[in-house]
This record gives sequence, structure tokens and C-alpha cells, in this order.
Amino acid sequence: MKLMIASDIHGSALYCSRMLEAYDREGADRLILLGDILYHGPRNDLPEGYAPKEVVGMLNEIKTELLCVRGNCDTEVDQMVLEFPIMAEYCLLELPCGNRKDTVTVFATHGHVYNTYNLPPFKNGDILLNGHTHIPASEDILCFDGRKYQYLNPGSVSIPKEGSAHSYMVFEDGRFAWKNLEGEEYMTWTTDSHF
Repeated sequence: MKLMIASDIHGSALYCSRMLEAYDREGADRLILLGDILYHGPRNDLPEGYAPKEVVGMLNEIKTELLCVRGNCDTEVDQMVLEFPIMAEYCLLELPCGNRKDTVTVFATHGHVYNTYNLPPFKNGDILLNGHTHIPASEDILCFDGRKYQYLNPGSVSIPKEGSAHSYMVFEDGRFAWKNLEGEEYMTWTTDSHF
């Protein structure tokens, strides 16, 4: 199974189109969107190519390939025009750990409710996957009670911050890879390195 993971399109038809080109190029089985699909929000400038209606059309065309969670800029009005569910606060994924028979639990969410400051109930070794910050990340986090988890963030498709690239992630065979929209890999993390 190969997954592509992206976040924070914020209504940019230009970057949504480039993201979908990357999805085709990757040949992934599913595209996971971590929220903030159509609206840019009051804290962000309009992204280049801002055209939410065009984004609606592009994503509705591949609705059967999408898994989405709600971002802080996503509303019921957005859900009325999108033909796939976007209003879930989180999604739990059980992913294989490379060559091992084990699986790892991934708590996928946008990041405005559950994040490194407000953790969901984790078991040792779980993964927190979110967008929201627009900054790619892979961090080992040790909780005060000794539990350890991994925090992963694909960055933003349309409005990257802190000098990061317009980016996404790919998961395959227990390995997460961060790539810019041209498909150039710049960071990796494997589930085996966490256990």
C-alpha cells in the first residue's frame, strides 16, 4: 500500500493541480488530506492561484481516492460542495511497519485541536500526523510518563512557512518520505527506527 499525504491547500487551484500531478506521478493508492482545503483563513494571505471553486472540481473528480480530516478553516458550507467527507476531527490508520509483521497506529488530524500540546490518548509508539503549522516535521516526542511517540507533518501544499518547500509526504513499506511538489525527496523517517 502506498499513501500520499498532503495538507493546507487553502483554495489554491495552482497548487492543488500540482499536488494532483504529484499524486499521479507517485501512483499512490490513496490521497490523505489533513484539512484546510478551500479557505485561506484570516491569518494567511491569499495563496497564488486562489480559486476554491476550481479546487472543488479537481478534488470531486477523485473523491473515491480521498481520505480527509477537518481543518480549522473547513466548514459545513465547504462540505456542501465537496462530494467526499471532510468533517471528521481525526482518522485512525493502522499501517505496516516495513518488513516486520507489526503495525503502527497513526492518529491523523489537522493539528488545531490535537497536536503536540494537546495529545490524544496515545499508546507508546503511536504516530501523531498533522498539518496546520505549514512546517514539515519529524520529531521524537517523550511524554512526561515515559511514553514515546512520533510527530510527523507534511508541511503545506500552497502556503509553506519558515522557508520550507511546497510539499507532501509519501508512505510506503514502513517509510515516510517528504517531497517537494517536483517529487524531490528531502527527508525520511521509517517506522522501524521508532521501535
